[in-house]
Amino acid sequence: MATFQYIAMDAQGKEQRGTVDAADRAQAIAAVRAAGLFPSAIGEVKGGGGAAAKKPAAKKAAAPAKKAKDIKINIKLPSFLGGRVKPKDLTTFTRQLATLVNAGLPLMRCIEVLKKQNQIPAMGTCLNGISESIAGGGTFSEALTAYPKIFDNLYVNMVKAGEAGGVLEVVLNRLAEFAEKAQKIKNKVKGAMIYPSVVLLAAIGITGFLLTTVIPKFKQVFSDILGDASLPAVTEFVMGVSDFVQANGLQIAIGVAALIVIYKVIGHTKGGSYALDVMRLKMPVTGTLVKRTAISQVTRTLGTLLASGVPILQALQIVRDTAGNKVIVNALQTVHDAVKEGESMTDPLAASGVFPPMVVSMVQVGEETGALADMLTRIANTYDDEVDNAVAGLTAAIEPALIIFLAVVVGTIVIAMFLPMIKIISSVSGGGGGM
Repeated sequence: MATFQYIAMDAQGKEQRGTVDAADRAQAIAAVRAAGLFPSAIGEVKGGGGAAAKKPAAKKAAAPAKKAKDIKINIKLPSFLGGRVKPKDLTTFTRQLATLVNAGLPLMRCIEVLKKQNQIPAMGTCLNGISESIAGGGTFSEALTAYPKIFDNLYVNMVKAGEAGGVLEVVLNRLAEFAEKAQKIKNKVKGAMIYPSVVLLAAIGITGFLLTTVIPKFKQVFSDILGDASLPAVTEFVMGVSDFVQANGLQIAIGVAALIVIYKVIGHTKGGSYALDVMRLKMPVTGTLVKRTAISQVTRTLGTLLASGVPILQALQIVRDTAGNKVIVNALQTVHDAVKEGESMTDPLAASGVFPPMVVSMVQVGEETGALADMLTRIANTYDDEVDNAVAGLTAAIEPALIIFLAVVVGTIVIAMFLPMIKIISSVSGGGGGM
């Protein structure tokens, strides 16, 4: 007998931890499930065990409690194994697995087929572990929990619901569609920011080059030719900025780096991260886009989970953990608590101030008609279209604004250098005419 430490969820969606004695991992999983729990991670405690381990341990019964605590802390569960896999590769794997399962192949045979054609080392290690776990008597969803860096709670719980309902291929197809749509939205937002970022970096680079290299040379020329003669105000201003940048370049760089570090530190504090998330939702230009993207993600995730048979409380908990924005996390926690008390989702959604009245009304209709999952998917589709329109509008507004900004900055510097040249040319022409 060996001792296994487990992390599991109870029927109410609460996390439970403990240990169980069993001959092997498969029996440990069965024992945890027999207790009415749903294991999410389970691993053998090295040095622990049943009768065989208890006899030699008798002399160590008086060992300090601190040593036992240290042993517990150093336990390494299989859930920490596995590397990263790109979302695109995971989507492809899910789609292929759904096709194979739908074709009638046994799950173990599907895994073996995918192992042969896989070319990603992290996924290969993962598939080997999944195959061994299933061969040892574990379920597919239980095998996935050993690789949380690849399969998140959303993925695992949807697979678990698909296994329970006998519709694994349907759930896998839904997962693939969900991942494809989520990646599509993310790529659109990233793509929309590429051009503005390039223009902004170009503006900063050109301005820095002019201020530190070109303008000092013009200043020397003006000093040699014009002496102490007064220069136009715009020229004096630009040269003053150039002198400041040259004298304080290192301090400016340190200041910018310090601001970035402060921002990161604030983002890792509870109050600071909440304040930053509030700011992101209320920003004049990008706030609407952030809110629409978050609502689309939340409603699509919740709708997909409910359609796959995941219980409402567990689904709300998963959505809360994957929401990202603290304001929305708090709103979903309030909704979770209300539903747990037997109340409707509508009132806490409306009270949060995050979800628009249209979303609240559609959720209310979905609850009343028993078609909440379908209604949430419709909301997500609507907000996907709104995100597309917002991205297009934002791109259309930012691009000319950045071009105008770049033109104003560079134009101001050019004019500032050109005006003294006119004065020099005039003085030279006047002197030539006198001769």
